[in-house]
Amino acid sequence: MKEPERRKPQQMIDSRIMRRGSAMPPALSNRRDPPTPSPRIAAGLNLWLILFGRSGAALFLQPSGFVMRLSVIAATALISLAPALAQTTGSISNSAARTREAPPTPAPRPAESDFGGFLQRLWPQAQARGISRATFDLAFRGVTPDPAIAALTKKQSEFSAPIWGYLNSAVGGTRIPRGRDAAADNASVLAQVEARYGVPKEIVLGVWGMETNYGSFKGDKDTIRSLATLAHLRYRGDFFRDELLTALELIEEGHVERRELRGSWAGAMGHTQFMPSSYRKYAVDFTGDGHADIWSSTADALASTANYLKGHGWVPGLPWGLEVSLPQGFDHRLNRASFAQFASAGVRKADGGRLPSSGEGRLFYPAGHRGPVMLLTANFDVIKKYNSSDAYALAVGHLGDRILGRPEIQADWPVQAPRLDKAGIQDLQRRLKTLGLYDHDADGRIGTGTREAVRQYQLRQGEIPDGWPTPALLARLRGAR
Repeated sequence: MKEPERRKPQQMIDSRIMRRGSAMPPALSNRRDPPTPSPRIAAGLNLWLILFGRSGAALFLQPSGFVMRLSVIAATALISLAPALAQTTGSISNSAARTREAPPTPAPRPAESDFGGFLQRLWPQAQARGISRATFDLAFRGVTPDPAIAALTKKQSEFSAPIWGYLNSAVGGTRIPRGRDAAADNASVLAQVEARYGVPKEIVLGVWGMETNYGSFKGDKDTIRSLATLAHLRYRGDFFRDELLTALELIEEGHVERRELRGSWAGAMGHTQFMPSSYRKYAVDFTGDGHADIWSSTADALASTANYLKGHGWVPGLPWGLEVSLPQGFDHRLNRASFAQFASAGVRKADGGRLPSSGEGRLFYPAGHRGPVMLLTANFDVIKKYNSSDAYALAVGHLGDRILGRPEIQADWPVQAPRLDKAGIQDLQRRLKTLGLYDHDADGRIGTGTREAVRQYQLRQGEIPDGWPTPALLARLRGAR
């Protein structure tokens, strides 16, 4: 990797490279499967999938009989379109992960009349970060707020899907065969990337497949306009303002040209959907041509992805997770332990095989103890730095496994079991908060905080602590005095 001489914006031809600045995560991304529809359709389906796990999507009440079957078929059909298209808020990792249980800040329709005032207020902040007036004016020449983005921010929390529907979309269809083709086409690069960064090729492929369906839909929105719109709306506080300022720094310092900054509606860019701050810190010029080109160079993009995961603590040789089977009479209070301890308690791989000899993990019940059970490791949490959704991280790991020919999830999903709708989840969250078990807003989405609060309540009640909220559990909470 070599770093070229930095040049001024008017001199930017081939000199741009990566790396300094904040450690914000990559993607606010695109995601999913062909056929690639119009950006208009993509925008409409955008955040459905990722939001489920990021802060926990609302689960609708389960209908029964024929109506239930129709609803599942309809939901699956719609979800199957979303993966290829969605330009979603992927991993606003560190800052976003802290707000996974909090509802997004409401975003009013941007008014062009006060956008000029926003830019005037932004200029001193940009100047303080070393941005020249020439770069600032170049970046915002002709830029107006994008009203389509404002509409997308309002829709984010309105869509959800059960995790089995999410995984069926994320790992189904053509995603696996396309991933195998991508693995074959990029075998040499993937081998070199794995050797250099210690991140398995299947994980890099899983991220690539989830983010842009192996580069088939990277987004074509003006990144500066997208970030400026979101910053103007004060959507998610100062996050997008800071990303906007970082994007200006990339231009100022000669890392990228203004015209290169294109991506998803939320500002994520390239094959694996890096935010500007992630580009600055983790983008890699793997080809050695003087430019970390995550837009056009597959090698640079895959190496940058592995570098990002390594930078967030990927442990070489440790699996991301395993599907396991629990013995009859298993003590579910055993939640986090070494593989050896789990093995001693009778836990086995879902195929009956033995657990790895070294390492540790925790049990995860994505749909309660009546569904599949996963034994997750610290590397699962590293994937969540890319996108803080449990469902997303599960999909990345499972997609990578399937690309390599490993089996699909073995246990049946509890598709017939009653589920809480958004109002029910909000009620449950408020009641858990009253008990001192939950300290986030009642957003109606099942995220890490909600799962842990439910688990603690279940432990208090002597129930199986799977962390899964059900109508029956809510009924008990309502009946408690």
